[in-house]
Amino acid sequence: MPQDAAGLLESEDAVELEAADAGVEQREHVVQMALHGVRLDKALVELVPEFSRSYLQQLLEQGAVQLNRKPATKSSAKVKLGDVISIEMRPTAQSQSFKPETMALDVVYEDEHLLVVNKPAGLVVHPAPGNWQGTLLNGLLAHHAGAAAVPRAGIVHRLDKDTSGLMVVAKTRQTMDALVAMIARRDVSRRYLALAHKPWKGAQMQQVNAPIGRDPRNRLRMAVVDLAQHPGKEARTDITCWDSTDAHCLVHCKLHTGRTHQIRVHMLSLGHPLVADALYGGAADGDMQRQALHAFRLSFVHPVTGESLELAAEPPQDFLTAVEKLRLSYNPR
Repeated sequence: MPQDAAGLLESEDAVELEAADAGVEQREHVVQMALHGVRLDKALVELVPEFSRSYLQQLLEQGAVQLNRKPATKSSAKVKLGDVISIEMRPTAQSQSFKPETMALDVVYEDEHLLVVNKPAGLVVHPAPGNWQGTLLNGLLAHHAGAAAVPRAGIVHRLDKDTSGLMVVAKTRQTMDALVAMIARRDVSRRYLALAHKPWKGAQMQQVNAPIGRDPRNRLRMAVVDLAQHPGKEARTDITCWDSTDAHCLVHCKLHTGRTHQIRVHMLSLGHPLVADALYGGAADGDMQRQALHAFRLSFVHPVTGESLELAAEPPQDFLTAVEKLRLSYNPR
């Protein structure tokens, strides 16, 4: 699923949470003929089906699995009839990540069906390697009791860690399903402000319709790709220049799709890397220390009440300071 609609938290995650809360549990299995000659990692999935493959792989890597009373760390090891597999069901960082953490959330709108938050730069949206805790998801689990019953605490789209701005979050499964469908149909309008290097040239509004995929030369980046040669997905952004100097420009971006790093990649394709976006060639300037990108407007029809919601969030202080230092003018329109 694209960035528009984040993947769902399956029931296996809830099971792993229970195991983590319960502490260490010892399990022992004798290999039967049906698993004779099967790889150890695949045998574990068959023997402990209520846990995810990734969780069991972590146990293997941590030495929590023994084969015939000896530590087993190789996933590819073949098991034989009569082998004894011992598993220490211990908590892992991942299994403990879906826990509530009280944090100050800037809630722009909220009712019993959904909420819209103004995410600060630096806050990771969802637990992942290197950021298993302290994420927006953890904050949502603490914010309202129903979050634990909704996949991924209701998160239906994401912002990069260092991008600030508005995100809509579902509070019920019904609302989540509706929002996911709306985003897929492009019925949710998302508008961003960005500061970029180099003066703007050409038409004030430029539509970038260029597919995006993994950069074949650097797997950490995305890039505009030729779909005949590289995998990728169609991507479209409308970019309007709001102000420009001899060295920088302030632009307004309207997303029509939601590909990973879409605005950053499309701006680079026009020759305008974002200020302080080191991954895509931007340099720190105007005291900006993170990519100069802010999701400042979010518009959609409430999927339950039918109300038209038009929400806005002023850019944070670091963005406004950079606008001033780079001698640009910010006049919301």
